[in-house]
Amino acid sequence: MRSIERQRPQRRTALSLVLALLAFTVAPPSMAADATAVVTQKLLDGNYSRRGADICLRCHDDTFPFPTAMVFHTVHGQPTHPEAPFAPPADSTPPAGLQCEACHGPIDEHGKQILADDETRQEMLAYGSRGNVETSLQNGMCLNCHEHYGRLHWEGSAHETAGLACADCHQIHAFVDKVRRIGEQVDRCTGCHTDVAADMLKRSAHPLRDSQLTCVNCHEPHGDVGDHLTKHATVNDTCYTCHAEKRGPMLFEHPPASEDCTICHEPHGSNQPALLARRPPQLCQGCHSSAGHRSLPQLTDQLPAGTSVSQFLVGKGCLNCHAEVHGSNHPSGDRLRR
Repeated sequence: MRSIERQRPQRRTALSLVLALLAFTVAPPSMAADATAVVTQKLLDGNYSRRGADICLRCHDDTFPFPTAMVFHTVHGQPTHPEAPFAPPADSTPPAGLQCEACHGPIDEHGKQILADDETRQEMLAYGSRGNVETSLQNGMCLNCHEHYGRLHWEGSAHETAGLACADCHQIHAFVDKVRRIGEQVDRCTGCHTDVAADMLKRSAHPLRDSQLTCVNCHEPHGDVGDHLTKHATVNDTCYTCHAEKRGPMLFEHPPASEDCTICHEPHGSNQPALLARRPPQLCQGCHSSAGHRSLPQLTDQLPAGTSVSQFLVGKGCLNCHAEVHGSNHPSGDRLRR
């Protein structure tokens, strides 16, 4: 790794805001607070090394507890990408071109070869399970580059407010980031979302187990304008990306279907057919009163006097007659029967 001249970078909005907040926040005494204070001050000072990764790789080689050199097989380690940390400084704008220090902060005193007997090595910014600083600082470093790549809604999102760090899901020093791999993404998400893992095993479920569908087909994990981190503004708009035949407007609409699919359906899995939340007619009778309706009887001898016996009326089979439950365009479809 050749030596390069470094300049103090012009920090972008996301990280600048985080540093300003951390600089004036009195944190409770803890290891994370101490490391956060050290790293924050180093980032504000901006004393970056001229030798870059050469200093880091003296210790952090392939014998280190995690494969540091694998970063050169990822987009972060590619010198041909103008916004990557290892891009040539002459062709990039900081923090691109700062190599390891673009993510881990200035080496400063951390790179000292000889330490006194009572001296400890200066803290560097670490991520994920080895994270030694507050989550907001970890994420601020990532958003310094990634905020404008579909991450504008991260602040205030469900994952951000839950204290999730980018490195809790993503693997940076890995040839393949598992959360971005179709065959492994679901396992990564259900490591936290155990209720979804249980729903996937029910008799009626979206094909997540077979990787025919992945979490990001419906959800935007970095936050979006819709509820439940859905990729579109409403649940229905998200469902319509696959179930386009259910999209209206219909001549005769069924209000729950046009309002919110999850009123009747469980999106991840159900023990009822067609992902239904409950078995008909209990599902239908949650809105529709059963008083006086001829589908009440379970047996033929319970039919009202003078009613002709019909197998379609027995057993409370609402869908035997009202088949078009999502809406109808038939001129005589006001009862959703055709």
